[in-house]
Amino acid sequence: MKLEEEIKQKKFKSEHERAAINIIFTSSWLRNLNSGNLKKHDLTPEQFNVLRILRGSYPTPLMLADITCRMLDKSSNATRLVEKLRLKGLVEREVCEHSRRQVDISITEKGLSVLTAIDNDMGDWEELLKHITTAEAAELSRILDKLRE
Repeated sequence: MKLEEEIKQKKFKSEHERAAINIIFTSSWLRNLNSGNLKKHDLTPEQFNVLRILRGSYPTPLMLADITCRMLDKSSNATRLVEKLRLKGLVEREVCEHSRRQVDISITEKGLSVLTAIDNDMGDWEELLKHITTAEAAELSRILDKLRE
């Protein structure tokens, strides 16, 4: 469905404005779909992002600042997210021997297992993107990267 129909707006000031609003609208649409899939695993998108980051560095632990700079949503409270994941047994925090101020954070086996289950569910989520070809997906990514230059 076209953006104009979705948000019931007939005109935009320019194609650039339409594109910006379309990005925001589509981002929200994808986030809502993703949230539904993650809810089955008792995770928020932000918590999932932290787990993905930690899996990417596994088995090397990361400091909180390293996690924060890699997060998709820079406004998320990484300290609070890590603590919630720790309480669920999905991550561990360990004070560094060399510097008591440094806390190393790593994903647990349970956290890895949850991500594997989510990966298996992601096929359904990615199926929603079937309306565009692989080449179109690559082009879309290229354009979005260019926008942030």
